[in-house]
Order: sequence, then C-alpha cells, then structure tokens
Amino acid sequence: MVSAIEDPNPEVAGQGHERLRAKGIAVEIGTGADAARRAHAGHIMRIQQARPFVMLKLALSGDGKVGLAGRKPVALTGEPARERVFQMRSASDAILVGIGTVLSDNPHLTCRLPGMLERSPVRVVLDAKLRLPMATSVVATVRETPTWVFTSRKPSAIAEEILQQKGCKVFRVDDQNGELDLDAVLKVLGEQGITRLMVEGGPTVAASFVAADLVDEAALIYSEKLVGDDGIAPLEGMALDVLTSRLHARGSEQLGADTLETYERA
Repeated sequence: MVSAIEDPNPEVAGQGHERLRAKGIAVEIGTGADAARRAHAGHIMRIQQARPFVMLKLALSGDGKVGLAGRKPVALTGEPARERVFQMRSASDAILVGIGTVLSDNPHLTCRLPGMLERSPVRVVLDAKLRLPMATSVVATVRETPTWVFTSRKPSAIAEEILQQKGCKVFRVDDQNGELDLDAVLKVLGEQGITRLMVEGGPTVAASFVAADLVDEAALIYSEKLVGDDGIAPLEGMALDVLTSRLHARGSEQLGADTLETYERA
C-alpha cells in the first residue's frame, strides 16, 4: 500500500493514483497530510503566493512587555528558550529585523548552537533611510553570514555602494511615509529563493507585519519576569490579541522557566 498526501492539482494526482491502482497497489490518500503541509509550508507559500512563509517570534515578560521604559532592552528568557530560538533560526532561510533593533542591540542574528553556525539564516535589515553603520555585527561579519538590506528608493547611491563593497546586498523598494512596502519586500525575498522568514524585529516591525496580515505563524515566549506597566508593548499601537485573534492556538511547551505558545493560520 502507498500513502499519499492530497495533491494541489486533483486531476493530475488522480491520474497518478489510478495508475498505481491499475497495478494492484492500494493507495491511501491524506495520511500525514497536516504534518507534510507544515513541513513544506514555505515551499507551498512561495509557489502559491510568491512570498515566504512568515513566522513572528516575540519574547515577552509575564506581564506582556518586550522592553523597559524608554525602549531599553531587557533579558527576559532563560537558556532553554534561547536555544529554541537558535533552532528556529536554523530552520529558517532568513531572519528579519528593523534598523532600530540593529542600532539599539547590535545583534549577531546567528544560530549559536554547537556546530550550527553555518546553518545561520540570511540576515535581513529593513532600513528605509540606509543608515546602517559599518561597525555593526551584521555588516562586520557579512563574509561569514550574508546580510541583505532593504531600503527605499530615496537614499544616495553612495551609501548603497559602500554597503555593497562591504559584502551586503541592497534592495530598493517603494515606501509610504518612511515605511517600506512589506509586500514588495516579501516578493523580492521570494524571488531570491527565501521560503521561510523569521521576523524578530521590535514592536514597530512586528506591528507592521501584523497590520499587513502577513504573519502565518507566531511563536510567543513568555518569561516569569515582570517589567511593569511602563514597559514596552510587543506591538506598536495595537494590542497583542490583534495578532492572536487572527491565528489558531497550536499548543504550548515549557522551556525551563519560560513558556512557548505557538499560533498558526487555519
């Protein structure tokens, strides 16, 4: 007996199934279909919608904040949660942040598990004004891990050339009021072969993806630590349930003292 998931083209799939049955082979359709779709979600999204599958990761305090007052960063999660994030990165083709995160945190955005550094995804930075400093980690280590910068059509060609000489790729897309067109960004990423995109930006970038309804999966990691009412909310200008109400809860998992909650589109 042969098990097969449902093909997106029923007519073609049906012909194949009938050929197998004609040879006396029993065919069972649909076995493992959900797991297969989840495993191939990036490829399916790129073929059907010409963009990558988007996962948004947020690390939140027990009272639902992502940073201290004044937009100061704070370490919230423990080592098991950080290791899981590195695993998520290794399963992604690209990881995206905004220029604000780069300027405030100077992150490496790599997969820092033993033997997994080479599995680090392409680093994508949204930088409408092209003000990415040369001394940041994402530029300094571009020869080891690629960095792609998306900017608007307004910054000078000189700034673009300097980044390109360092080894970064620069892509220009349209913007509106200083915010890059995310549909255009995702289209370019799809054209570049990116099938799974992990968004780890701050509240502004996270909110922009939610507002554009471009989040296909969300990974929310809750810490036991409390930040306080004056802390920074995870989505700029909107409540977190704007995100979670659009998705379906898939489950939760304990990561040491932290809790991972996952959501996905129906």
